[in-house]
Amino acid sequence: MAALPDPGPPLAPTRPRIVIVGAGFGGLSAAQALGNAAADVVLVDRDNYHLFQPLLYQVATAGLSPSDIAAPIRAIVGRYDNITVLLGAIERIDTVRRVAYMGKRPIPYDFLILATGARHAYFGHDEWERFAPGLKRIEDATEIRRRILLAFERAECADDEDERRRLMNFVVVGGGPTGVEMAGAMAELSRRALARDFQRIDPRAARIVLVEAGPRILPTFPETLSHDGRRQLERLGVEIRTGAPVTAVDGEGVVAGDERIDARTVIWAAGVAASPAAKWIGADHDRAGRVKVNPDLSVPGHPEIFVIGDTALALDVEGKPLPGVAPVAKQQGHYVARLIGSRLRGQPIGAFRYRNYGNLATIGRKAAVADFGWIRLRGLVAWLIWTVAHIYYLIGFRNRVMVALDWVWAYFTFQRGARLITERER
Repeated sequence: MAALPDPGPPLAPTRPRIVIVGAGFGGLSAAQALGNAAADVVLVDRDNYHLFQPLLYQVATAGLSPSDIAAPIRAIVGRYDNITVLLGAIERIDTVRRVAYMGKRPIPYDFLILATGARHAYFGHDEWERFAPGLKRIEDATEIRRRILLAFERAECADDEDERRRLMNFVVVGGGPTGVEMAGAMAELSRRALARDFQRIDPRAARIVLVEAGPRILPTFPETLSHDGRRQLERLGVEIRTGAPVTAVDGEGVVAGDERIDARTVIWAAGVAASPAAKWIGADHDRAGRVKVNPDLSVPGHPEIFVIGDTALALDVEGKPLPGVAPVAKQQGHYVARLIGSRLRGQPIGAFRYRNYGNLATIGRKAAVADFGWIRLRGLVAWLIWTVAHIYYLIGFRNRVMVALDWVWAYFTFQRGARLITERER
């Protein structure tokens, strides 16, 4: 029997089909901007919800519940008739046939937007993840919350003083905004929310150590704000070790610089690596796996493929890599959607330019730093700006109201209502 002829690439739909992989800040922004466009949009994500990652640390420290910072993807884009949402993971991409594969299911595309985010990076020591979980997904946050709360419970039951000390020692690795916010929130949790909950131990005696390999914390902020952030953390009782790269992590603690720090709970906030998107499309990438993109965020040699957010190595006007933060991803998503629309109309637009509206980081109650370029703020004013900005950018009116009410309650009572150990030990 003669062999069947090659059927060739899948037939293209009547209208252009745009496939977006990832419903984080970048992917969701692109999808919303393409809502009701003259194209069919397919949005693929392994989760059925969009997560507001900047507040994930508050779930990890029992300040908020997961549902407060997440919203179902279908509810967000459901009003757009041209958007189809698929729950699943893309495993490979055929750039010649222009087909993405979700398992064995082919998804043909005319334009492809890869917004697959980043994962934890342990600098070649993936075995550390078992002892030092990172903070990227809801599952990470609830696991960290479980470890923190369980440490106090076990310290309450411990008879051995050395073991009790190890249980009440906490190490946060990484002095960027995530590590700083995490350390500050843990200090407030132990010194205020849990202060009167135990009989045998005093949670206020918990030792929280923030470890940073570089010379200062908050390295992306001006040096004056970095030093101010350090002072505010130290006022909360956080110990800070700078110039101390971590060389070992195990179930007993970490080695930072030339110091051994005994701790049963270690949290990783030191590094990230891009998703495997570069391998899917055979693109050039940097050591972190970020795809090197053109000024219009397309992949060299593939003008129909765009990479945005943490997955992309995009450069600013000075030739420096753009930071992996939510505003960058959101602006890139809007830009790519506008670019595709312009191409379909035969009206090309210029290269992507990031507008930096400022950097914010909170340290604790009434303590934050803000850098807007033309003005630098600290303390209460910066904290109020941080609070309003994060409530405003949350997805969904319900989430904004719930988070605002939780924060008002916590401000006046010093209590945190999500102090639940919901999972058994893994």
